[in-house]
Amino acid sequence: MQAGSSAESGELQQKSDARSKWLRALGLIATFVGIGLFWFLVYSVGLDEIVANISEFGFPAFLALLAIYFVRICARAAAWQLSVPTPYHLKFQDTIPAVLIGEAMSSIVPLGIMISGTAKAVSVRKKIPFVIGLSSVATENIFYTFVTSTFLLVGALTLSRIFVLDEAWTWTVNILIAGIAIVFGLVLLMVIRQWHFASWICERLYERKFFGSVLENGRRNVRLFEELIYSFYRTYPGRFGPICLFESFYHVLGIVEVYFILSRISESPTFLNSFLLESVSRTITIVFKFVPFMIGVDEAGSHFVAKTVALGTGVGVTLAVIRKGRILFWALIGLLIMTRRGFKFAHIFSGQEEQE
Repeated sequence: MQAGSSAESGELQQKSDARSKWLRALGLIATFVGIGLFWFLVYSVGLDEIVANISEFGFPAFLALLAIYFVRICARAAAWQLSVPTPYHLKFQDTIPAVLIGEAMSSIVPLGIMISGTAKAVSVRKKIPFVIGLSSVATENIFYTFVTSTFLLVGALTLSRIFVLDEAWTWTVNILIAGIAIVFGLVLLMVIRQWHFASWICERLYERKFFGSVLENGRRNVRLFEELIYSFYRTYPGRFGPICLFESFYHVLGIVEVYFILSRISESPTFLNSFLLESVSRTITIVFKFVPFMIGVDEAGSHFVAKTVALGTGVGVTLAVIRKGRILFWALIGLLIMTRRGFKFAHIFSGQEEQE
C-alpha cells in the first residue's frame, strides 16, 4: 500500500515538474518575443533619436527619478504594514527591503509575478509567521487591485472619449474597459461574499492530479490564508481608507514620474498626457508582467499613446527605455538585498529560508 502511494506521489511529482518546465519555456518564449519587439521599435524610431533624448534627460535627472520611485516603494510598503493583522507588526526596515525583493523577482524572472508575493512573505518570515506574511501580502494586493482598477478604468475612458482612435483600437479599449469593470466587480463580490476561489481551484487541481506534490499540503494553507484575509476585512474596516490612500499615492507618483521625464525630453508635457501614459503603462504591467522588465511591450504601449496624443513616437519609446533603467537599478538593489540576507531562489519556491 505504501509502495503504491509512493509510486503515485512520484508520478504526480513528475507531472508537476513537466508543467513547470512548460511554464518556464513559455516565459522564455515571451522574453525573446519581447526582445524582438524592443529592437523593432528602436529600429523604427531610430537609435540616434533615442540616445539623444536619453542624453538630454541627463544623469542628475535619472537620480531624481530613482528617488521618486523609492518613495513609491515606501507607499506600497506602508500599505502592506497596515495590512498585517495584530498582534503581528512589520516596520519599514522589514517591508521596504521585502518589497524591493518582490519587485526584483517580478522584473527579472520570467513569470516572476507568480513568486513575487511569496518572495515578500519569505523575506519577513523571521518577523512574522510565513502564512501571516503571505495573507497580508494578498490583502494588500486586493486593495491595490481595487485602486488600480479604478485608475485604469478612468484612463481607458479618458483615452477613448477625448482622442480619436482607429476602430480596432476603439474596440480594444472598450473591451479593456469592460474587462476591468468585470474584474473590479468580481473582486468586490469575492470580498463581500467571502468566496474561497483560491482554495476551490486548488482542490479541483489536486483532484485532477495537477501539481500534486505542491498541493498535497499546500491547498490547506491556501484555505487558511483565505480565512486570514477575510477576517482582516471583518476586523479592521478603519484601515481601508489609509491603505487606499497609500495605493492611490503610489499611482499619483507614477504620473509625476512620467511628467518629470516628459518635461525633459518633450516640448509640451501635460498632466493629461502623463496620466494616459502611466495608465497604459500600468495596464501593460498587469497584462505582461510575465515578460522580464516588460521589454518590448512597455515600449509598444508608450509608442501607441505618444502617437495618439501627438507627443511623437520617439518620446514614447524613450520614456519606456528610461523607466526601464530605473526598474533595472532597483531590481539589482533587490537582488543585492537577497544576497546579503543569504537566501536564494530555492528558498522562495519552497517558502523557507536557510536556517542560520
